[in-house]
Amino acid sequence: MGGVLSLVAIGLSLIFGVMNIINFAHGALLMVGMYIAFFAFQFLHLDPFLSIVLSMPLLVLCGMLIQKVVINPVLNAAHINQLLLTLGLWLFIENLAAQIFGVSDRSVMTTYSTSTISLGGAYISITRLIASLLALVINYLLYLFLKRTKTGKAIRAAAEEKIAAQLVGINVNRINLIAFGIGSACAGAAGSIVLTFYPVSPHVGHVFLITAFVVIMLGGGSNLMGVFWAALIIGLAESLGQVLLVLPASSAQIISFGILIIILIFKPAGLFGVVKQ
Repeated sequence: MGGVLSLVAIGLSLIFGVMNIINFAHGALLMVGMYIAFFAFQFLHLDPFLSIVLSMPLLVLCGMLIQKVVINPVLNAAHINQLLLTLGLWLFIENLAAQIFGVSDRSVMTTYSTSTISLGGAYISITRLIASLLALVINYLLYLFLKRTKTGKAIRAAAEEKIAAQLVGINVNRINLIAFGIGSACAGAAGSIVLTFYPVSPHVGHVFLITAFVVIMLGGGSNLMGVFWAALIIGLAESLGQVLLVLPASSAQIISFGILIIILIFKPAGLFGVVKQ
């Protein structure tokens, strides 16, 4: 679960780091990715894990369109206007999905959905294991892209200091477009992955979005490596908490928010953040 959360949170953090905008519609984009995987499984008989070859490029295009048409005009507006806009976009996408697909939960059943492996007396779900490993691979590929490619370095430069990036010839508008597309693709990939063990409905993005915000705050905002480790901590803490405290899955966020409150009291910048003087 931590691996999937890291993929959701890193995409959201990347958009925030580059554009300094909080994208409340990120959870809705994850939901879109889940529906793409669901219908690819239903009509194309494509394994949900393999459906990332559809969900990622489609969400890149969707994210770029949203950034160009909806987000770009308000980049220099007041933060409250940006928040209300992305919140409105989130509700619009969710309600549109509810009108098209209905509000009932839909899930998929593969040949390995109920398979487990035994490790030291504990039983590990094959589905969740593959989901975690695939999310980690995508995170690593994104890390390599940001570290070693010219475009990735331009994204990092724009996130660090936008004016300086412009002065050295970086097209910041193009970088904003690419960053929003990549962030949306992360949400789409997470949607495809999580469909293997979580049912899809128009409102499924709520849980993942709220937890992603917790992860980002613990990870230090736009610190992608910090967000990655924070996601693993939260995923592990929620899972262990459910077992040790005998909590239902619906109450797992009690643990994550409890951790958030305690950490921010003693370290306001998060576990891996730095307080700016």
